[in-house]
Amino acid sequence: MCRNIKTLFNFDPPATNDEVRDAALQFVRKLSGTTRPSKQNQHAFDHAVEAIAASARELLDSLETTQHPRNREEVAAKAKARSALRFA
Repeated sequence: MCRNIKTLFNFDPPATNDEVRDAALQFVRKLSGTTRPSKQNQHAFDHAVEAIAASARELLDSLETTQHPRNREEVAAKAKARSALRFA
C-alpha cells in the first residue's frame, strides 16, 4: 500500500490538496491494515486521514530548499522507464 505514496515536496506546480489527502489516505490504510474500515471505525479512520493530511500540508508549506523545483512530467517519465526495465 505505501508504495503508492510519492514524494510531494519541491515540484512545479506544487502538490495539490487532493494529492496530499491521497497520500494521507494511503498512510492510514497502511497503519490500520485495511483499505475499507468497518462502519464502526469509519469516523476514526476519516478523522485520522484529515488530521494527517493537515499535518502533511503544514509540513510541505513550511519546508524550504535551494534546489530548483522538479518537473512532474520528467519525474513520471523516469519512474515509468524504471518500471519498464524492472518488469520487462
